[in-house]
Amino acid sequence: MRCLVTGCAGFIGSNLVDRLVQENHEVIGYDNGSTGQFEFLAAAHQSPRFRLVRGDTLDLAGLTEAARGVEQVFHLAANADVRFGTQHPRKDLEQNTLATFNVLEAMRANGVKRIAFASTGSIYGEPTIFPTPEAAPFPIQTSLYGASKLAGEGLVQAYCEGFGFTAHIFRFVSILGERYTHGHIFDFYKQLRAHPDHLNVLGNGAQRKSYLYVQDCIDAMLLAIRTASARINIFNLGTDEYCQVKDSIQWICDHLGLTPRVVLAGGERGWIGDSPFIFLDCARMRALGWRPRLTIREGVIRTLDYLMQNPWVLERR
Repeated sequence: MRCLVTGCAGFIGSNLVDRLVQENHEVIGYDNGSTGQFEFLAAAHQSPRFRLVRGDTLDLAGLTEAARGVEQVFHLAANADVRFGTQHPRKDLEQNTLATFNVLEAMRANGVKRIAFASTGSIYGEPTIFPTPEAAPFPIQTSLYGASKLAGEGLVQAYCEGFGFTAHIFRFVSILGERYTHGHIFDFYKQLRAHPDHLNVLGNGAQRKSYLYVQDCIDAMLLAIRTASARINIFNLGTDEYCQVKDSIQWICDHLGLTPRVVLAGGERGWIGDSPFIFLDCARMRALGWRPRLTIREGVIRTLDYLMQNPWVLERR
C-alpha cells in the first residue's frame, strides 16, 4: 500500500511508520513536530519507502497535496492532553475535530477511500457496563478530549455513508511502550528522578485503568484493516485486565529499587475527565484472532526501561 500517516513523529505514529516500512509499504509521514519527536523517525529515514512531510493538519492544502496517490490513511495526529483540556478548550476542537475534517476532505479531493482513525476509550465517559463494549449506551461526555474524538468519529462515519469511504475506528485504552512521551509512568518517573524520597499522586490511587503495549496495538490495527471489511468497523483495543494506579506505582518503585513516601491528593478523579474505571470489552477484536502479547505489568516495565535508557525524552517536556 501507499499510506499516509498523520502524527507520524508521535509515540504510536512513529512505531506504526516503522512497522509499515518493515512490511514494504510506501509511507508518507505528516507531522508538524508540535508534540512528536522527529528523532523517532531515524530508522524510517533509512528506507527509500519513507518520506516525511512537515505540515499541520489544519493546513488543508498541505494535507491534500500529501494525500495525492495514497491508498490508505492512518489518522493519528491529535491533541491527546486530557488533563489540561479545560485550560485550552479550543485546542481539542481544532486539533482533533477540525483536523479530522481536513483529513477527510483531503481524502475526498484525492479519491482516497480508506481511513484508520485513532479514537479513544474516553468517548465512553464514565460507563455503567464493564467491560465496556462498542455498543454500550451512548455516554455522557466527561472530557473535551473525548468529546472532540467522538465528533471525529461522527465525521468519519458520515463520510463513509456520504462518499463511500471505508473506516476502521479504534478506541484505545492508554498505550504503553517505547517512545512513550506522556502519561502516568512518564510523570511518576520524572518525579522520582527529581525527588526519590516522595511521589505526589493525583486522586486516591485506587483508580482502575487498562493499558495496552504499543506493538500489540499496531498488531491489532493492521490485522483489522486486512480482515474487517464492513464499511464502518469499530474496535475497542485493550487488554482483558486492569490495574489500580497504586499497583503501577508499586511496579515502578520496585523496578527502580525505591521506597518513596506516596502523597495522595485524594478523590476518585485526578482531574476533570479522569474516569475512575476504564476497562473495555475487546471481544470483537479478539474474534479476528488477535491477542495482546504483554500484560499490563510487562508494558509498564518496558515503558520505564525505555525512559531510563532515553532521558532526553524526559528533558524535552
